[in-house]
Amino acid sequence: MVLLGVCSAAVVLPLSFSAGAIATPAIGRAIGGGPVALNWITNAFMLSFGSCLMAAGALSDQFGRRRVFLAGIAAFALFSLLLTIAPDIVWIDVLRGAQGIAAAGALAGGSAALAQEFDGHAQTRAFSLLGTTFGVGLAFGPVLAGGLIEAAGWRAVFASTAVIGVIALLLAAPWMRETRNPSAGRIDWPGIVSFTAMLCLFTVAILEAPARGWSDPAIRALFVAAAFALAAFVAIERRSAHPMLDLSLFRYRRFIGVQMLPIATCYCFVVLLVLLPIRFVGIDGHTPLISGLMMLALCGPMLFVPSLAVWLTRHASPGVVSAAGLLMSAAALVWLGRLPADATPFAMLAPMAAIGIGAGLPWGLMDGLSVSVVPKERAGMATGIFSTTRVAGEGLALAMVSAALSALVSARLRAALPSLSSLPSLPGIDRDRLAAAAQQLATGDLAGAAARLPGVRAAFLREQYVDAFSLLADGLAIVTVLAALATLHYLRPDPQTATRITNAPVPEAADR
Repeated sequence: MVLLGVCSAAVVLPLSFSAGAIATPAIGRAIGGGPVALNWITNAFMLSFGSCLMAAGALSDQFGRRRVFLAGIAAFALFSLLLTIAPDIVWIDVLRGAQGIAAAGALAGGSAALAQEFDGHAQTRAFSLLGTTFGVGLAFGPVLAGGLIEAAGWRAVFASTAVIGVIALLLAAPWMRETRNPSAGRIDWPGIVSFTAMLCLFTVAILEAPARGWSDPAIRALFVAAAFALAAFVAIERRSAHPMLDLSLFRYRRFIGVQMLPIATCYCFVVLLVLLPIRFVGIDGHTPLISGLMMLALCGPMLFVPSLAVWLTRHASPGVVSAAGLLMSAAALVWLGRLPADATPFAMLAPMAAIGIGAGLPWGLMDGLSVSVVPKERAGMATGIFSTTRVAGEGLALAMVSAALSALVSARLRAALPSLSSLPSLPGIDRDRLAAAAQQLATGDLAGAAARLPGVRAAFLREQYVDAFSLLADGLAIVTVLAALATLHYLRPDPQTATRITNAPVPEAADR
């Protein structure tokens, strides 16, 4: 029953992320909101989730895994319920941020509690099932969201996550026993505050820059403040007796390589979970349900490819398998970007499936690698750092890629400005108007962009978006290739020891 309760929570967390992306265009049409505010529907959740994950782990060790899990999943269900009655976009963004904090507590507390309930091979099977349920939530979240939006509107999406959260709470509460870490040290509040401040300042700067301009004094001040927060965090962690993040682990070469994997999958896979639904619904004009079904091509491989990756490590090193998958995803990104604006939905499924298969190879190995490349006694801290890198990296990647797409769309429109200016309805179009239209187009609001540029055909604007998306896909492919090369370098086999990935990861020391 404990396993079933924690797995129910594990389904709802990725479901909330992927379903939120499908719901964003519908929310924009229903209650309005500017491009930046709509971006925060996803970014607020990922930012608060990533910045609070390690703090939630420390709290569960000190105050009890059961208490933190139950409080987290109960708060998650409550905030999901409140989202169904949110009156405007500001409340939605605030509640999504609160939802991310609650999700961090549920994941950290639930994972730690699960580790106490099972031992040996049973523990391995339990965590394997936990990983599978994450894949189920990721794969079927867009389909569920699309069906609910068409049947009952976007608020039904958040109602469904509230229901699943309550089910998880009712399943686990009577059976989960309370456990703590008796040797847990003091919580590193200065580290938590400085780390969260750095993430928030940097993300806000990235999201606001396309609208305000990169040279705006406020944007520069945010970047400077983020740099100071980062410097303060590093100084605090190096001097703390009980650091939130033990920086000495980065002395291990292969540990650095493991951190490359979630960063790479952020740019070749995770960002597409947000960008593609927005494009399918807002730009291409597909229904939410059709868009959700199309997303199965991208997410479906996550149900079986991770197991295939484990099997492949019998014949090649984890670094080679992971790098091969990343290179496959990079090639498929270029393929996806080369499809014309009038490409059929069916034509997009093959490159999307190839991206999902390629990303699934490192996805299936990186959790095990995160603890197998450091000494056994440091596996707990290694897992915490890896989880934070993954979730916080996803939030930052979404912010940066959203800003990049907005900039590329704006550049495409500026390149077309001479022909636009010749239209009677657009004499001397100003830069601010063009930038606002570009932002709306980048967030899938094709009708809003067309309203700002009267006389411009929607088909023309769609072509500019597709051209910008093609350039973005090339950029994502370059980042993925660089990450693949870094993976090959840092995860190359050691001469003295070989990391063997099996169904049960084997922790062992690695060369520095």
